[in-house]
Amino acid sequence: MSGEAWEVSDQLWARIQPLLPHRPRRRRYPGRRRLDDRGCLNGVIYVLRTGITWAELPRQLGYGSGVTCWRRLRDWQQTGVWDRLLALLLAELRAAGLLDLGHAVIDSSHVRAKRGTRPWGQARLTEAAPAASTTCWWTPVGCRWLSG
Repeated sequence: MSGEAWEVSDQLWARIQPLLPHRPRRRRYPGRRRLDDRGCLNGVIYVLRTGITWAELPRQLGYGSGVTCWRRLRDWQQTGVWDRLLALLLAELRAAGLLDLGHAVIDSSHVRAKRGTRPWGQARLTEAAPAASTTCWWTPVGCRWLSG
């Protein structure tokens, strides 16, 4: 990070920029110029470091609106920019001999995700289920009884 704690340094930007998707400007109906990716990244880092909401991002900083930064972050996430950046940085650390996996911890837990829950009014039965009735069954006409 450079000057401010949320601004991306030139060294880090040189690694990130090639990973970002390039969007060519339309020739016909070009619309407004797209904001700089580096400025949007600085805006994302500012929001994450300060804990403010996206709507509270000050426009005076020149990073664009909070919505623009949020959309850019969403697009980068969907295109896998952060996964590729992580792979790149890990490869650099591994090549330099600075990656020590001896202190790595891998943890996971698996919890079944149910599609729904019982309504509050329905209580789960705690007794054995009653047997099906063998003495009465319904027909279109009515109930028929077996005589014994």
